[in-house]
Amino acid sequence: MKDFWGKPWFIKVVSLLIAILLVVYIDSTQPGFITQGEPKKTRQTASESQTIKVPLQVSVDTDKYYVVGYPEKVNVTLEGANALVTSTINTQNFRAYIDLTDKKVGKQAVKVQVSGLSKQLSYSINPKTVNVDIERRKSTTMPVQIEYNKNAVARGYKIGKTSVSPQQVEVTGAKAEVNQIDQIVAKVALPNGIDHDYTRQVILIAEDKKGRQLNVVIDPTTAKANIPISTSKKTVKIDLDSKNEESDKVYSVTARTDQVTLYGEKSALAKVKRLKVNVDLRDVNSSITKDVPIELPKGAVRSDPGSIQVQIKVKNASSAKNN
Repeated sequence: MKDFWGKPWFIKVVSLLIAILLVVYIDSTQPGFITQGEPKKTRQTASESQTIKVPLQVSVDTDKYYVVGYPEKVNVTLEGANALVTSTINTQNFRAYIDLTDKKVGKQAVKVQVSGLSKQLSYSINPKTVNVDIERRKSTTMPVQIEYNKNAVARGYKIGKTSVSPQQVEVTGAKAEVNQIDQIVAKVALPNGIDHDYTRQVILIAEDKKGRQLNVVIDPTTAKANIPISTSKKTVKIDLDSKNEESDKVYSVTARTDQVTLYGEKSALAKVKRLKVNVDLRDVNSSITKDVPIELPKGAVRSDPGSIQVQIKVKNASSAKNN
């Protein structure tokens, strides 16, 4: 056994193993050595670039000035440590803005600025500058008008007095734009053939005398429009008129109701004094009760009821003479 431990080749193998273990141990104690738990840390400190859309704010005296022409959002590209970029995008605790506090009235190009970003991040903005139009501000109160397609109303029906709520709204915008307003209008699109009241919440529009829409702010932005739609009515007595009687029979025709209500144009209904109802006796050979539809006179659109029940009694002429 002593000879085995003392053999030169065995001593060399043991020495090599010891050397390898020393190298591994030394490397593991150096700062650059990566253990199983550290890849996540490496990713967090890696550099990253992301672009997000950010609302563009305007610093201006809103009591005096009204600004138009600038975009609602701008693109901001952030670059820096992965974790910092991600948290900044998630919280969005910074802002993009244009400072117009010292600017004069008129059209001009203004630089877009960013505040609230960590100094450890670099950034770029697109667009870097925006064109704006600074105008004197004006607010006024105006009445609301209703527009609708009159031809959509069903025949025989008419539109009553329309109403809108609110009746007045506040309009704000550039002074030159507000001065061009001819009307604030609620445009109502009536369905074709409509025969009943129509109520809708409608977006309000500011128009000039040529009907062009103007760029102003209306408060509130919508109004409730009510369009009453109705028709005239008249109740008249009915007269039964028998048709196609057979000569060898005797008929007794009686209606269960003696009047109907007609709906339609007022002028046309005024001409109707009594309503003739035709009762067809063709092929009626025994006593029956029959539904007879109401034939509408010119200018009427419907009747209530739409038909009436008629009781028909039939006898042979010969038996009627004997009685």
